[in-house]
Amino acid sequence: MAQAKSMWQAAEDAEHQQMKELGDKIVTKSLLFHLADGALPRTNTPVPGAPRKQVLMGTDPRLPPMPEKPTLMDFFNNRFTIGGDQHLMQSANLAQKNGLPEKMVLACLLHDFAVNGFIRSDHGYWGAQLLEPYVDEEVSWAIRYHQALRFYPDESVGYGYPDLYVKLFGEGYRPEPYIERAYEFAKSHKYYMSARMICVNDLYSFDPNVVVTMEQFEDIIGRHFKQPEEGLGNDNTSSSHMWRTLIRPCNAL
Repeated sequence: MAQAKSMWQAAEDAEHQQMKELGDKIVTKSLLFHLADGALPRTNTPVPGAPRKQVLMGTDPRLPPMPEKPTLMDFFNNRFTIGGDQHLMQSANLAQKNGLPEKMVLACLLHDFAVNGFIRSDHGYWGAQLLEPYVDEEVSWAIRYHQALRFYPDESVGYGYPDLYVKLFGEGYRPEPYIERAYEFAKSHKYYMSARMICVNDLYSFDPNVVVTMEQFEDIIGRHFKQPEEGLGNDNTSSSHMWRTLIRPCNAL
């Protein structure tokens, strides 16, 4: 009994240590943050750690402020992994040099949007869901299915299995069955080559001698990204809640 109580108390103490106080507010983490650290908290209910303390709801002063009506560029500038946009810009730059249509240049520019701005796991699906209300369906479809296609060569366009993946995942790695099913489905789809072009123009290492800036793609974004007048997250689409989560990631509820 004493041992069980000790274990419970240790879990309780660890949980409270995971909550960080910020001024007169307590900042809580969603369960996903803990799972990524290999931890499964005993409870995920925010508990005030001191009298008159309240949990954070709204603006987090530790993060760069977002404007009242945020644009796609505001998320690049204020919620993206620092330097993460360089991979996307270099991929889009390569697509542009290779003569791809503008909307496919946009697809290359946004293909890893989820990795750099939201979540890594199943990033093609998350990225497509975030973006599909605002881009052509071919663009979101290509972003979704590039996640599967990148694991499978296509000699007709000179795409081979990336050497980097051997290093990262090992010689014998085989994608999950759902990825294989997605690949088989995508092969016969009318947008197959669009998703494949993301893979072809993807860059698995960065060239420090190539300097690309977002200004190069501002006109393409303006023509092919449907920026809502009220701002991303303030409109009423199937992904508005995802943009709001990026704006206020530590809301307790």
